[in-house]
Amino acid sequence: MRVAWRDHQAPALTARPAGTSRATRVQQAGVVAGVAAILFFCYWRQSQSVPVTSDGAGNVLQAWDMLHGDLLLRHWWVSDVSFYTTELPQYMLIEVLFGLGAQVVHVAAAMTYTLLVLLAALLAKGRAQGRAGLARALLAAGIMLAPQLNATAILLLSPDHTGTSVPLLVIWLLIDGADSAGPGGRTQKPPETPRSRGGCPPPRTPLAGLALLVGLGFLWTMVADSDVLLTGIVPLVLVCAWRARPGLIRGGERPAPRWYELILAAAAAAAGVAGTLAPRVISSLGGYRESHVGTDTDFSHLQHNAWVTFQALPDLLGANVFATPTTPVLEYVFVVLHLAGAIVVIWALGIAARHFFRFGELIVPVFAVAIVLNLGAYLVSPHARDLEGAREIAAILPLSAVLAGRTLGMRIFGQRAPGQRAKTWFAPALAVVMAGYLGAFGYGAAQAAVPPANEPLATWLMMHRLSDGLAGYWLADSTTVDTHGRVVVSAVTLGHGGRLVPYQWETDDASYNPSRHDANFVVTDGPDSLPGLQQAAELAFGHPRRTYHTDGYTVMVWDTNLLTKLG
Repeated sequence: MRVAWRDHQAPALTARPAGTSRATRVQQAGVVAGVAAILFFCYWRQSQSVPVTSDGAGNVLQAWDMLHGDLLLRHWWVSDVSFYTTELPQYMLIEVLFGLGAQVVHVAAAMTYTLLVLLAALLAKGRAQGRAGLARALLAAGIMLAPQLNATAILLLSPDHTGTSVPLLVIWLLIDGADSAGPGGRTQKPPETPRSRGGCPPPRTPLAGLALLVGLGFLWTMVADSDVLLTGIVPLVLVCAWRARPGLIRGGERPAPRWYELILAAAAAAAGVAGTLAPRVISSLGGYRESHVGTDTDFSHLQHNAWVTFQALPDLLGANVFATPTTPVLEYVFVVLHLAGAIVVIWALGIAARHFFRFGELIVPVFAVAIVLNLGAYLVSPHARDLEGAREIAAILPLSAVLAGRTLGMRIFGQRAPGQRAKTWFAPALAVVMAGYLGAFGYGAAQAAVPPANEPLATWLMMHRLSDGLAGYWLADSTTVDTHGRVVVSAVTLGHGGRLVPYQWETDDASYNPSRHDANFVVTDGPDSLPGLQQAAELAFGHPRRTYHTDGYTVMVWDTNLLTKLG
């Protein structure tokens, strides 16, 4: 039988030579640290090209409260995703160094994406050594290297599900390391075909310990973001259950029971159930409460959703030519060159589908199923109304990069089979694409930094000694963070009958307590202001004593504590 999929399977693996010196390992670690520093700086610069809004500012304020002893976030209403065990601890560590401010969001975003690039490269490499490992890692890192500018707000700003992929990839490093090693940690030679006749080899880590680590990892991530159900837990359970079916292999052969995979699937499923209940447990203990949004499918918008979904994948991959018709020529060239990455990802998905039942590596079919599941769920979800909803499927980017590295790394960067003549155009084309990716990477870092969304308002409020007030959501938390907490602006919205009420989304109930706060102003205009707020404020609080107009904002001031009259 002709083995057309030879590049998909890792070549024979060998242990690290015993003579590898400490100096060599230190040198390699130095190279990795240097690359990480460059990546971090450039992603930090690109993140600063987008203003921090109240979404990220709300997370900054939550982390600040946790840092000062409120570990359960009592009185807080978080969004439909808490980020409680992922970004919030990260924000706490950054705030120790930088204090309370919008810069926390940019630093965290750069740190997260740098980790994603490095983890994706490491996971794509697997246990392959030499040229094979380098080819896999380079392809995965290259696909993720240069986010498209219009995707900066999704990949390099507020959490928005991107950071959830960091613990997901760490979990898979555990699974994949055990999947590739036999008893005692000795590396096993891969099978001659991708068909796995007796299941995966026994894990290097004791099975019970590995299952416990995997289950705890999924539970930890699930508490922060339930998206890990579609990106990790459900795909792992489905693939493991399917691979364990008798008669799986064509020809009626019955594989040996895959107990290793089934136990991993059981641990993941248990973590999914426990993670679903965790927010309720935290709330019952007096901790934060999650706000919920509608997620019902609406097939009446399926045609529009299909068009948005069609753009979402290339948008995450930096290749959405439809989103940049009026941008500078240079940026458009970068987007066109990124089509190479999109083509590689689709190619890798095709390979994974074609040889779905023959891969000995568990990671390939699981990642392929995760990508398809996420795209399918996004297609029928209310999030697919516009491309901003692509934040819901941000995990597809690292999953796609790892899948491409695993299946196509050697075919694109590696040596060709004996007697196979290299195409004369391939090397120049590859060089142009790589240069384009590096150019896009530098171009993103060269973008001008912009101030936070409501910095003019924050400056004006501090100058006029106004320290406590109300505003619509998009003006509230961001202004509070812009003033480094010296001014507290709490979010309000319109309730039944147009009555002004607290907004229960990324807000602290304690900030509406009139015994703790003396709010005496309302901001009624400005970017993304709440329509009808001025009329509702006058209906609730009467005519203001003073009204100011500054930088497009309207600030209404009273001589009373507005919180005593707030619904």
